[in-house]
Amino acid sequence: MTVQGFGPRMAGDRLMYHRAVRVDRAQSLLFVSGHEARDDQGAIAHKGDMASQIELTVRRLEETVTEAGMTMADVVQIRIFTTDVSACKAHYPAFLDRLAELHCTPASLMAEVSALSDPDMLIEIEAVAAR
Repeated sequence: MTVQGFGPRMAGDRLMYHRAVRVDRAQSLLFVSGHEARDDQGAIAHKGDMASQIELTVRRLEETVTEAGMTMADVVQIRIFTTDVSACKAHYPAFLDRLAELHCTPASLMAEVSALSDPDMLIEIEAVAAR
């Protein structure tokens, strides 16, 4: 399999996202439902704390991708839905740093929505992985 990113968008020397990611000859595709900052009991954690919700959401996403036999480096697309794009962007550098640590360089979308499925959710992230 080959993966090639096109149209990289940078923040200084940090990759924010690729405008497109081409995947040739993938043997497996993984479509990951929206993930949120849920604790081990299933409740939304870190109410009102965007930074902590982003961190936990990425951790939960990584757990699911790993459980499916892939790594975050296999993620080729991420979609971020947030109820407050300004607050999300304020913590975006830490998000990008974590993706870089995981060798994750996907195509990406960030969109502000009026509400998510739980009123305590500030962010939801879904993904597509290919291997």
